[in-house]
Amino acid sequence: MDRTFYVTTPIYYVNAEPHIGHAYTTILADFMTRLNTLTGNDSYFLTGTDEHGDKIFAAASANNTTPQEYADRISGKFRSAWDDIGIEYSDFIRTTEPRHKKVVQIILQKIYDNGDIYFGSYGGNYCVGCERFLTDKEIVDGKCPEHNKAPQFIEEKNYFFKMSKYQDWLIEHINKNPDFIRPERYKNEVLSMLKGDALEDLCISRPATRLTWGIPLPFDDKFVAYVWCDALINYVSAIGYPDDPKFKKFWPSVQHITAKDIVKPHGIFWPTMLKAAGIEPYVSLNVHGYWNMDDAKMSKSLGNVVTPHDLVSKYGNDQIRYFFLREMTFGLDARFNEDVVIDRINYDLANDLGNLVNRTFNMAGKFFEGKIPDFGKVNPGRDEMLAAFEKSAAAYIENASKFQTSIGIEKLWEFIRSLNKYVDEHKPWQLAKEEKKEELASVMRNLLEAIYSVAVLLSPVLITISPKIVSALNMSEISADIKALTGLNNLKGGTTIGDPGILFPKMEKPKSEVKAEPAKEVKKEKEAAGLIEITDFTRVDIRVSEIIEASKVEGSDKLLYLKVNSGLDERFIVAGIAQAYSPEDVKGKKILLVANLKPAKIFGIESNGMLLAAKKSSKDKPVVIFVDDNIPIGSKLG
Repeated sequence: MDRTFYVTTPIYYVNAEPHIGHAYTTILADFMTRLNTLTGNDSYFLTGTDEHGDKIFAAASANNTTPQEYADRISGKFRSAWDDIGIEYSDFIRTTEPRHKKVVQIILQKIYDNGDIYFGSYGGNYCVGCERFLTDKEIVDGKCPEHNKAPQFIEEKNYFFKMSKYQDWLIEHINKNPDFIRPERYKNEVLSMLKGDALEDLCISRPATRLTWGIPLPFDDKFVAYVWCDALINYVSAIGYPDDPKFKKFWPSVQHITAKDIVKPHGIFWPTMLKAAGIEPYVSLNVHGYWNMDDAKMSKSLGNVVTPHDLVSKYGNDQIRYFFLREMTFGLDARFNEDVVIDRINYDLANDLGNLVNRTFNMAGKFFEGKIPDFGKVNPGRDEMLAAFEKSAAAYIENASKFQTSIGIEKLWEFIRSLNKYVDEHKPWQLAKEEKKEELASVMRNLLEAIYSVAVLLSPVLITISPKIVSALNMSEISADIKALTGLNNLKGGTTIGDPGILFPKMEKPKSEVKAEPAKEVKKEKEAAGLIEITDFTRVDIRVSEIIEASKVEGSDKLLYLKVNSGLDERFIVAGIAQAYSPEDVKGKKILLVANLKPAKIFGIESNGMLLAAKKSSKDKPVVIFVDDNIPIGSKLG
């Protein structure tokens, strides 16, 4: 059987132009497609625009144009934006296309024929922004919490889908398939919706007397399809449901990506519709958080929307791709501001990677006349380098393949940093001075090989810089052979290398306005009290985690080695609690984990985080802060 990978973005609503929230999701899908292609999967990437519904009709009227003309214009902006930043999608679907309308009507007719659609009357609180009726539980202080507006009470006759019929099936399916909705916090969120109350049937139509801008129901043209029933079907209409070979080939491997605000339609409406239509459910729904602009959600109404074009023109395309994929811990919100972007560019890209490439190429030019040397008879540190890269590459691919790009990239970056350390430890300039030619040749060949392999693995992230590095090494193409890459023996000795140039120019941070210093007394008082700013605290990622395994650290009477589930990944930490707790005492318990600490070596073991515990004094035994079982794994403190 062919290895396939099919990834979808949500199709973007054309009531507004593309912004960085759209860009992140699309870049993530593009990255996942390139990574899967690199690792040998036949990959397909779908994006597009959602063009029907109340909001589009209203937006078109406000712009003195027809809905179709308005949709054409905004959809074109999305396509243009993705072309500008190098997004390589396989298909761009529009819900106004005949191919989509045809499949919507086929599926709705099929569900109707199965007896799962009926005609009835309903009155409820309708949010125009969400384009759906809200339950009483979803309304907060009389408003939709997502759009901060009071919903309208609408009562009318419509067609309804018997969604409640599939409630128990969906609960069972989610429980049997742990990766059906991920990260786990969103799986738990959907389960809480399903287990809390009886699921209401879904209103799937709007009267044509009220809304003409939609796809007519195949069994009653006096009504048009509710926009969510229309939009979700794009994931199968674009690949030719029911008979196209593309559908049969790619649907069994489909991975949806969406933001957390549309979990309910994707996590409840869509799988129940699929079940009713006799279509196998998707493999996974992958849910990410919001990009917050200095801790406020980006929105048009707040005037803090940033466009993809703004970012790329200011910082560079690869730089922004790297920032998005590295900065957001998948499933959690992330902060966007200029300082954070520039720090990632200067520290990670310019200092770590750019400096490594430039200093290595310069030394190859100086010591070997710009040619790739053969390995020498003496090869210092090669075994350690091979082992480190194999581990790092495997962790990068494993985590990134589960949409945990931040963790995956960091694992690869650990190896990049180790290469800079390798240069400093083996000092090629000193070897040249001492005429240790065999060692020098091996050290330089190891570095050039490692740079090539790293560049290939980073090619789904750095879509212009990685090919530039590969080309400078005189390699004609990027190899997809992961085994060969980790062997660090892919270059040709004697080949002349080129000049990659300055890959990541350092950036200056914008000068902020000079703030008046607080009075000396106040300043001293704050320093004495050890006060911090709220922004300092928000940088600490503390989340509820579960201890899966626990064991004593051999040779230490204070340390336990713990495997924990953070809700986003499984990791190992070392904790100094062995004098107060046995492994059996803590196994299965929920704790508070500081999840964004840099890895640290404790007693020679790498620890990837820290649990929170309290001590009355340094002489007392630690007391671990255990968390109530009702709080979901992955919940964030703050």
